[in-house]
Amino acid sequence: MKRICVFCASKLGARPEYAAAARDLGRTLAERGLAIVCGAGGVGLMNELSNAALDAGGEIIGVIPHALVERELAHEGLTELRVVDSMHERKALMAELADGFIALPGGYGTFEELLEIVTWAQLGLHEKPCGLLNVGGYYVRLQQFLDHAVNERFLKPEHRALLLVGESPADLLAQFEAYVPPPVEKWIGRDET
Repeated sequence: MKRICVFCASKLGARPEYAAAARDLGRTLAERGLAIVCGAGGVGLMNELSNAALDAGGEIIGVIPHALVERELAHEGLTELRVVDSMHERKALMAELADGFIALPGGYGTFEELLEIVTWAQLGLHEKPCGLLNVGGYYVRLQQFLDHAVNERFLKPEHRALLLVGESPADLLAQFEAYVPPPVEKWIGRDET
């Protein structure tokens, strides 16, 4: 792995541990020589992540659509800033540039980016590790919901296992290093009714 894409919020959230976790992740990735691919915002957790990584000597490639350059206040100090035409182009480029994906706490945008990239793994479009950094139990209910989806047979256990969960950057990165993608059947659900 050379680059990790981090999905995270343009807000700081309600608890200081969210920003602390973003800074810790940024520092940890930089110290391990892993470049960061992110949404390029200069606000919220994106800003905390980027500044900590840059302060630790890290490389950050930010990808942002024209329409959000001013709304998300594009971070001016990134190693590289790529401005694209649409959100679809943003996500595709971020996926192409990254060797793995981590979601910090966030809202709709973070959820959407994370679930799309895990869906792509489920479909066999990539074999890169995807993980949640479960800061202060933020993602516990999502994990419970995904387990519920397995119990209700909308999600196979092997596909549920595509989403790794760590309580710290070191924990999650250790899981990334040991990750072996499961084989993906060509036709998902063909044998089920």
